[in-house]
Parts: sequence; structure tokens; C-alpha cells
Amino acid sequence: MKEDIRDVCRRFRKNQTKAEKAFWKVVRNRQVDGYKILRQYPIRFEWNDQIRFFIADFYCHEAKMVIEIDGGINESQKEYDKLREHIIESLGFHVIRFLNNDVLNYIDNVLVRLKDALSNNN
Repeated sequence: MKEDIRDVCRRFRKNQTKAEKAFWKVVRNRQVDGYKILRQYPIRFEWNDQIRFFIADFYCHEAKMVIEIDGGINESQKEYDKLREHIIESLGFHVIRFLNNDVLNYIDNVLVRLKDALSNNN
């Protein structure tokens, strides 16, 4: 049986990476300038007459922003990430990326960049 997209998102939320957990701790409950940020959010699009989804690590509806936390796997899938980002941006979203290492070791700098991107995108 095919897994529902909501179930996939739930499973991803339960199995966050260390960096995703650290990021979520500082952005949840409108802690970043009052912006509501959601985690493991499905981005719906149509491709070859079929409905498809990307699951964004984090998403802010007010700023139409997808926030990605990149780990080691992203090094081996740069072309896929580039295509994915292109599709997401063609849907009218802005994409910002942070490295796991930056989230884990320089969260204050990450938050400055995030706040700047949110305010400039709104």
C-alpha cells in the first residue's frame, strides 16, 4: 500500500537529524520575528500530468520560503538538489539553505541570515 504524504511527513518529523532538531528548537512557536515556521512540509507540484511532492525541511508560508538543512547526503546529490530548487522556485517560493555544521556550531549566524532572508522576502 502506498504511504500517504502526511504519513511520510510525520515519519520525517519523528526522525529528524541532529541539525534539524537544533534548528527547530530555535524557530518553533514564532520565535523568529513572529514568523510561523513549519517542519517537514509537503510542497505539491504537477509533473507529466501527475501530482508530485517535495518535502521541505522547513517552510514559512508568510514569506513563501523553503528552508533546507543540508547534510552529507547533499554532497552526493547536488544535481538533484539543483533541479528540486529550480522546481520549488518556479512555484513562487524562495529557497534558503544552511549546512548542518553551521546549524550545529553557528546557530546565531544562521538566525541572522534567516531573519534577513525572511524580512527581505516579505
